[in-house]
Amino acid sequence: MEPLKAILVDDELSSLQNLEQKLTEFCPDIAIVATTRRPEEAIQLIRQHRPDVVFLDIEMPRMNGFLMLDELGELGFEIIFTTAYNHYAVDAIRISAFDYLMKPVAIKDLQGAVERLSRQRQVQTKDKLDVLRQSLGSVRSQEEKIAVPTAEGLEFIPIKDILHIESSSNYSRLFFLEGKSILVTRLLKEFEDLLLPYHFFRVHNSHLINLKHIKRYIRGEGGQVVMQNGDVIDVSRRKKDEFLKLIVT
Repeated sequence: MEPLKAILVDDELSSLQNLEQKLTEFCPDIAIVATTRRPEEAIQLIRQHRPDVVFLDIEMPRMNGFLMLDELGELGFEIIFTTAYNHYAVDAIRISAFDYLMKPVAIKDLQGAVERLSRQRQVQTKDKLDVLRQSLGSVRSQEEKIAVPTAEGLEFIPIKDILHIESSSNYSRLFFLEGKSILVTRLLKEFEDLLLPYHFFRVHNSHLINLKHIKRYIRGEGGQVVMQNGDVIDVSRRKKDEFLKLIVT
């Protein structure tokens, strides 16, 4: 199998050299065809070399990563972001199913991102980029989405349509307003971290619920929540007080 052609784009010389050195030394499945510190030059290099993947710094002077991608138009390659972004932006990148590397790049993280490339390449980069922009607020939308890994690939799901999520060993089952459910290869803890800003709350060790879709609460030792579709979910005793504060304020 031929190595994947890669282009590296970062305005910081030290970061660019660091990434190039680690990819060359520790990632034999990657062949670097070009590097640049200028996003304007990156556009020409991408059109010339048609890479499989671009390692892209988002924050660059004159033209940031998003503007560069807009200028390119067609995005027939994968993107791995290299970033020093804050926690919120990293969560947005994760929701959109892009891979990212925090600076300074760790070898183990870099190797993991490269290994995941072959499994991600069937997913349209444009679809993931739309989700990322929504999550970062650069696109105003009433239908923010989350990308979830399924057996077939990735599914882009409107967050508002999720009723609750149930833990199932190393998987999670998502339940939706229209009645269907899907099993996905992501831990409940990951969903908890990602969906906290969207009014989700973990009422039990095995259940994360959308607070916007609660129908009623039944009192008890911990109590129970009845969702809009009639599903009844236990609330743990240790979560009860925190949960009640959220739903009565």
